[in-house]
Amino acid sequence: MTDRLDILTSWHADWRGLRAVVLGMSVTGFSVADTLAELGADVLVVTEKADEEYERLLPVIGARLWTGRLDAVPAELPDFRPDVVIASPGFAPSHPVITWIRESGIALWGDVELAWRVRDKVVRADGRPADWILITGTNGKTTTTRLAATMLVAGGLKAAPVGNIGTPVLDAVRDPEGFDALVVELSSHQLWYLGLQTGPDPVSPHAAVCLNLADDHLEWHGSFEAYRDAKAHVYDNTRVACVYNKADAATQRMVEDADVIEGARAIGFDLGVPGPSDFGVVEGILVDRAFHEERRTSALELTTIAELRDQGLAAPHVVANILAAAALARSLDVEPGAIRDALRSFRLDPHRIEVVAVAEGVTWVDDSKATNPHAAASSLAAFPGAVWVVGGLLKGVDVSSLVRERGIRSKAAIVIGVDRAHVLEAFGRHAPEVPVFEVDADETEDVMARVVELAAGIARDGDVVLLAPAAASFDQFSSYADRGSRFAAAVNDRIARGADDEHDDTDPAGGPTR
Repeated sequence: MTDRLDILTSWHADWRGLRAVVLGMSVTGFSVADTLAELGADVLVVTEKADEEYERLLPVIGARLWTGRLDAVPAELPDFRPDVVIASPGFAPSHPVITWIRESGIALWGDVELAWRVRDKVVRADGRPADWILITGTNGKTTTTRLAATMLVAGGLKAAPVGNIGTPVLDAVRDPEGFDALVVELSSHQLWYLGLQTGPDPVSPHAAVCLNLADDHLEWHGSFEAYRDAKAHVYDNTRVACVYNKADAATQRMVEDADVIEGARAIGFDLGVPGPSDFGVVEGILVDRAFHEERRTSALELTTIAELRDQGLAAPHVVANILAAAALARSLDVEPGAIRDALRSFRLDPHRIEVVAVAEGVTWVDDSKATNPHAAASSLAAFPGAVWVVGGLLKGVDVSSLVRERGIRSKAAIVIGVDRAHVLEAFGRHAPEVPVFEVDADETEDVMARVVELAAGIARDGDVVLLAPAAASFDQFSSYADRGSRFAAAVNDRIARGADDEHDDTDPAGGPTR
């Protein structure tokens, strides 16, 4: 069957009768099943559960559905004798079903590999499919994906942000209108599956970037080394530009070790003065010294820190994302003026260093999207001395270094979440002088009300209260968005009611936890 799979590298190949299992059913899983069914494959969806809408639609498109426990390999899977399994990125390498598939020698793909194979369903006027730009990193992926797509559109290209950002890549490649470029956000899970590619036509992006690297998703990958190796696959077979973060040596090593197409360039970015082949900042001006004929002696201006500040985009980590996105856009010949125009209309998504209110001289900032220590460190760098709201589900990540390097500068810390004991211990060991307050509310509805009550008692005129949890939200909230929305609602509720008492010099609720 390997020989047949090797020739299935086009929408126009003969996919009929291919026995394909779709493992997991969500928006992405349905896009896989729908694509395979349209191609004429024999499709079996195997999942623990499926929404009613999918249960209704799968028979309509000609796919079969099996639901049940997947803590062991169900008999229906080997009985089907699949030629290939396309797995949801939620299935970790250690999952028993994934282990069985690999040990059985069955081809294992992710949705991104399938999308690459059928990317020629709709082609451009020159007969070629859309160029792909790949974006990953521990933090900043979604913002950079949106930025790059916005810049490409401003430059006159038909482009779309797809992948982990929300819209399945398969939906984009099947769009009858077609695209000039797809900006594909990839998680480490998706990249692990890409690393399994063995066919003759592997994913080969026009440009790629790993924005940064820090501990995350260790419970899925099993180790930091495995997580790093998965992220590094973003650069595999890059044709034109391998963009990396000069301030993060791990990303540079990825580029140095990558197997790329001959002629691909390494393009660095950071907040310092750029060298030739880099993007950076000179006296408050963001510049390109990479895609410029006179790059050894001059640079092209993209925008200024002052303009970005007016747009709420001047936080250092956001500026870094802008430089990375600009490098990707410039690799497709987008003019500097178009990049500047794109930035003038760009707004960050909710819950990303979002100012939710300013009252009584206190600024309340929602960065609930800071779901790991690396992201929280960027927020704390942007707002030093803030009253820091931290904690949640740590996913096996140690916050000690974050507290030691960034948390120690906080005015106070308010600790929430199921793993708050680890956070409290880190403060006790590394920042004992910082006042720490523990929120032990068990009910979701009570958590943020208590947080805001404590923060209001601590903060004074000129202070910032920063929600940057450095942890996942699922212990107490349905999502990071739910967590941020509840924080904003509690802030606005307090402002609407007005403070019951004037600020005084006593600690709230009788004093800190320690």
